[in-house]
Amino acid sequence: MNSPLLMMLFPLAALAGPAADAPDLPPQAQVTSVLRSSPMVSAAGAMLEVEEARSRRLAAGPHEWMLRLTEQQRRVRTTPGERFNEQDVALERALRLPGKGELDRQLGAAGIASAKIGRGDALHEASRALLAGWFDWLREKAGAEQWRKQRDVLARQAGVVKRRVELGDAPRLEKLQADAALAQAEAQLAQAEGRTLVAAETLRRLYPALNLPDSVPEVAPEGIEQDSAKWVGAILEHNHELGVARSESLRARIGATRAEAERRPDPSVGVRVARERDGEERLVGLTLSLPLPGEGRRADADAAIASAQASAHREAGIQRRIEAEAAALYRRTTAARAGWLGQQAAAEALARSADLSERAWQLGEGSLSDTLNARRLAHEARLAASLARLDASEARYRLLLDAHQLWALDMDDDEHGEHDHP
Repeated sequence: MNSPLLMMLFPLAALAGPAADAPDLPPQAQVTSVLRSSPMVSAAGAMLEVEEARSRRLAAGPHEWMLRLTEQQRRVRTTPGERFNEQDVALERALRLPGKGELDRQLGAAGIASAKIGRGDALHEASRALLAGWFDWLREKAGAEQWRKQRDVLARQAGVVKRRVELGDAPRLEKLQADAALAQAEAQLAQAEGRTLVAAETLRRLYPALNLPDSVPEVAPEGIEQDSAKWVGAILEHNHELGVARSESLRARIGATRAEAERRPDPSVGVRVARERDGEERLVGLTLSLPLPGEGRRADADAAIASAQASAHREAGIQRRIEAEAAALYRRTTAARAGWLGQQAAAEALARSADLSERAWQLGEGSLSDTLNARRLAHEARLAASLARLDASEARYRLLLDAHQLWALDMDDDEHGEHDHP
């Protein structure tokens, strides 16, 4: 793809300036780089070039000049043996009737508009895939970090139990229990680290320019404005899939009008020059040919009208589905943050309970089994809270992304105003 088209794809310079990088998202400079190199976005840019070429073809029209050459020999019976060489040259071309050329230009413009929206759709889908893959890796990384913390706590506790057993202050059963809990945590940690490596490798293969941080930043998900209608309206306004459907519906309506106009056939006009009887006779004339319309042209027009109606129905269906998805995304975002707040409160309470249980055990007022169980519950609560936090953050960022309020390069506004209904 040439560099001018890349500049069209990413009109960053026209923006007031990118927002500050979020701690739990990749830097915007890296996001710009990985999405520029996305094959999906490059393919959409190439399709724009295709539609621009098709638009030029439609503007030029379907008809071309035709040159006809005829060479013949004439024999005259009344004069035995007499033969004449004759030539005929004709140049002709069909002419588009008034109005058809304008409709063809409108079709070309509609194709370009649809390709631009499709380019924006590819950029948006690539951004969604990047966001989803990033949070998949964050979840696996956060899980591994929590299991590492749990392993370290149990390793410290196992060391304490070992010393107490050696001193005769604890039965050997407690050492078995502590060692078993530690081994289980180490096994879970190994599995979590393996899943983290898989997710990281996937990201690196899909987005080579992306650098992964060493740890998961603990960023509390911010709340969103409690106005469902506003969010749904913003998502509908910027939704590329709906924009493509609207553009294709408009294109189909123009195509139906063009097919109806084609029921009036284009005449062909030309000039003819002939040389007969070895030049004794010279002819110059004009030609006019007119196709006689039949049932085929009517069928083409009817098919185009039905196709336009089908496109309108698809547009209505897509709009209804997008509205439902946008409303569900808003509800999921608010519910995810509320769920994280609940999980966080539970994790803090269980962590305090685990600390108290361990202190009681160290003072001889509780059992190791109760302490290990309290640690397990606290770990599970911390892990659930960590994952709930990431789920809430991803839902919020997805809402911002679909409303074009997240990444500057996702705000490719070339489609605005180009797919409005006439």
